[in-house]
Amino acid sequence: MENSRRDFLRKAALGTTGLTLGASTVGMSAASYKRIQGANNRINVGVIGCRGQGFGHLRRFAELAKSDNVYVKTLCDVDERLWAERVSEVQKIQGEKPGTAFDMRKVFEDKSIDAISVATPNHWHALATIWAVQAGKDVYVEKPGSHNIYEGRKMIEAARKYNKIVQVGYQNRSINNVRRAMQALHNGVIGDVYMAKGLCYKPRASFGRATNSAAPEGVHYDLWLGPVSWRPYNEKRFHYNWHWHWDTGNGDIGNQGPHQFDIARWGMNKDEHPVKIHSTGGYYKYTDCSQETPNNQTAVFEYADGKILQFEVRGLFTHGESGLDVKIGNIFYGTEGWMELNGSTWKTFMGGDGTPGPSSEGEANEGDVAGAYLAAPGGGGHYKNFINAIRTGKKDDLTCDVYEGYMSTVLPHLANISYRLGGQVLQFNGSREKFVNNKAADDMLTREYRPPYVVPQTV
Repeated sequence: MENSRRDFLRKAALGTTGLTLGASTVGMSAASYKRIQGANNRINVGVIGCRGQGFGHLRRFAELAKSDNVYVKTLCDVDERLWAERVSEVQKIQGEKPGTAFDMRKVFEDKSIDAISVATPNHWHALATIWAVQAGKDVYVEKPGSHNIYEGRKMIEAARKYNKIVQVGYQNRSINNVRRAMQALHNGVIGDVYMAKGLCYKPRASFGRATNSAAPEGVHYDLWLGPVSWRPYNEKRFHYNWHWHWDTGNGDIGNQGPHQFDIARWGMNKDEHPVKIHSTGGYYKYTDCSQETPNNQTAVFEYADGKILQFEVRGLFTHGESGLDVKIGNIFYGTEGWMELNGSTWKTFMGGDGTPGPSSEGEANEGDVAGAYLAAPGGGGHYKNFINAIRTGKKDDLTCDVYEGYMSTVLPHLANISYRLGGQVLQFNGSREKFVNNKAADDMLTREYRPPYVVPQTV
């Protein structure tokens, strides 16, 4: 297969360019030579989806223009009403005006684009990623990695088959204080971790109901639906509200939740699927809303060694947990104490009297991962890590390769399957990635796709 432009540029930056410049570089300052190398190693990015988190993607990649020679070449969104503001903002940040498109396939066809950033609704994550790597692009894809478990496995297969860099947007993986917390757990700071708890306490009001209507002018609705079975446009199932409907989203356990699922699995050092899953909950308080997913949900996962991962969504009014008043975060329980993790702040407490142990307070900032930032998910370190891995061509340089993203994404999907089957206790065979004697659950590992937007068996 012919080398992609990105593969060519990797080689050029490392070898051919230096030989060609040869003696002409003698007498140049280091800064001048670095600029020449950078000019031959520019990375053009196409951002798919530019509302909400996608707007963040646009800004983060544009902010890397001066420091890392990364430019947003094209922004793509099915809602043309968003374009003018987004183009203006990107141009202001990077100094170059990006192009626009409403069909992501046009972006994939552009051979000058090296990388794709996917910030679409969940139901598009897998297919956009697969199409992009098939077109020779490296990919940064938002959490959750996929809309269902089948799709996630196909994303791994595609990334490996086409030898592309695929980063999943679990940004905590690139926060240095979170990494220190995980290392402390793995080193036994609280003994043997036997239970982890992820928290998503995020009150959300009703968004109401609306009747079906024609899609607004400038919205390419068929493209927005993509893999989803055809249904009429409804404004309450469109921008952002798609999170709360099963055909496009995964509820808050699959929205905010994946970040904390990832930390919980990471802290427990589990590179395996759970063997037992049980999830219950419901949609409480509001009767004037079309939301399908629960606003309160509890899930319990048991691993083969008996260790437990708990997860809780509270979408109404509630207190936080632990001394840090954690609402979006994690708590770990070990044989010698416990750890509370809130954003990038963490503390440990030892023994029956809760004697304070090691914590993030007073930690030096050395050892940042690719410019990681000390803040909640959303900042630039994870994006820069992606760019650095593109340049080295090594997936092991990623802080969240598609495989790691997949393993954490599976957890909220398993919980939702149990919930949607009436709170059934499900047995899962991790090696086969199938449920034990439960066809109804197996059927929910994937979905019916609307041609031509089909995640294929063979990628």
